[in-house]
Amino acid sequence: MGRRRRARGRALDGVLLLDKPADRSSNAAMQRARVLLNGAKAGHGGSLDPLASGMLPILFGESTKFAGGLLDADKTYVTTAQLGARSTTGDLEGELFDTCPLPQDLADAVSTTLPRFLGDIVQTPPMHSAIKQGGVPLYELARAGITVEREERPVRIHTLDCLALTDSTVTLRVRCSKGTYIRSLVEDIGSAMGCNAHVSLLRRESVDPFDASAMVTLADLESARDAGPSESLDRFLLPLDAALCALPIYQLENAAERGVFQHGNLLDVREQPVPDESPMRVYHDGDFLGVAICRAGRLRPTRLLKRPETSN
Repeated sequence: MGRRRRARGRALDGVLLLDKPADRSSNAAMQRARVLLNGAKAGHGGSLDPLASGMLPILFGESTKFAGGLLDADKTYVTTAQLGARSTTGDLEGELFDTCPLPQDLADAVSTTLPRFLGDIVQTPPMHSAIKQGGVPLYELARAGITVEREERPVRIHTLDCLALTDSTVTLRVRCSKGTYIRSLVEDIGSAMGCNAHVSLLRRESVDPFDASAMVTLADLESARDAGPSESLDRFLLPLDAALCALPIYQLENAAERGVFQHGNLLDVREQPVPDESPMRVYHDGDFLGVAICRAGRLRPTRLLKRPETSN
């Protein structure tokens, strides 16, 4: 008897802002959400470590075409730094070393150190990260006891605020550019204070352009699924163009222009006040069709949605 074919799930488009729990990997959380919504295709807009909780944008169907914008977006984190020692993993999962005494005036040390990390800085990615070297993720090398040289990378810290202090911890809110490693930032701040530090808590509060107000938990999804069919969970989805709200809108004038655009061809827009090299969302009759850029007076599609199939 042949193997039964696995159901593919529903053709579902949209963005789910999942509040990932701290006990799951990003992929495991995404797959659980996909199963609950019975979606055929899903991806996420930037992974979180299993230690971290918070916003994990999950993109369903055609929304996956716009994941790049979320990967490049600014993000906001809340993290608690445990002071007094470094960790082999940069967080609670590793072994502690380089134990140091804490500053006598911790509040003063924090207030004088944090401004040094605002703006453009360089970081060395931690060994326990997903960056690949020779095709192998660094964390796999680290688990094998192998340490390799890593190139410094520029990042930008937009804001860095102290939210709370205890005798041995400092809780920070960090708004930063893509590619920022919060564990590395905490380690560097601890070193600059002369007491060393590692992450004991990490939560992502937002991924531009989204804020926390629309986040849902796996428990929310499971409760909704228990109360009704998977279609009832669609109310948690944001529109598939929600991640692109910062882009200006270009409205096509008629069905003929729509046909040209949806076939990937150029549109002459020299009669329109459209600046060159300006990416924009393209719509017709209320339908989002994709993203385009204007060059030399012509609108060039860069990401198109799949056209619905028509029956003969």
